[in-house]
Amino acid sequence: MARILEASGTLVRNASVAATELIREAIVDGRLEPGQRLKEEELARALGISRTPIREALLMLQAEGLVDAVPNRGAMVRVHTPEDLDDLYQLRALLEGYAARRAALRISDEQVEALRASCERFDRIDPNKKLRELVRENMLFHSTILDIAGSARLASMVRRVIELPLVYKSYIWYSPDQQRISVHYHRQIVNALAARDAERAELVMKEHVFEARDLLVSRLRENPEDAG
Repeated sequence: MARILEASGTLVRNASVAATELIREAIVDGRLEPGQRLKEEELARALGISRTPIREALLMLQAEGLVDAVPNRGAMVRVHTPEDLDDLYQLRALLEGYAARRAALRISDEQVEALRASCERFDRIDPNKKLRELVRENMLFHSTILDIAGSARLASMVRRVIELPLVYKSYIWYSPDQQRISVHYHRQIVNALAARDAERAELVMKEHVFEARDLLVSRLRENPEDAG
């Protein structure tokens, strides 16, 4: 557990907030897997803090939908069915589509060029060798559009429904063909944003999200053991 939750820095902020971030990161990265028990004592020992902030952190993660409290078993990383994830992607499509629409009305030429540069970097990454880098670049692209949209509440809601597919390691199932499909959508989104075409930006973003949904949900339906 200590190795799984190894921190990159010291816990300089409020202990429960720092613990929440570290445990969330371990869940999203797949180091803590769906169905895995989260024992307060082990987590406290791994992070070098008391059990009280760990308990608070688990409650925060439960509210975010990443952790479940199971009677007689305590906390565990939440397991989602394909139907759950399909629902989450429906929400993500609505929210990110709206974010793209807002961004089209606010974006600057410099921000357009930054997104085009992201597309080029994404296209050059070999998914067989640098999966984490591919995931980071994808998250940067989507997060940049959220930032341009200019709504902190919207960004918070979208990030919650983006994180859950990562828990299921959807990025591990990237093939070169799927990468090409993703970069095609990214470029089409940027073209719509550059043209300040809010309607098309929203439409293409929704199509992009549904393409990702189909990949993950069909994989879990074919291989139920991957769900947890």
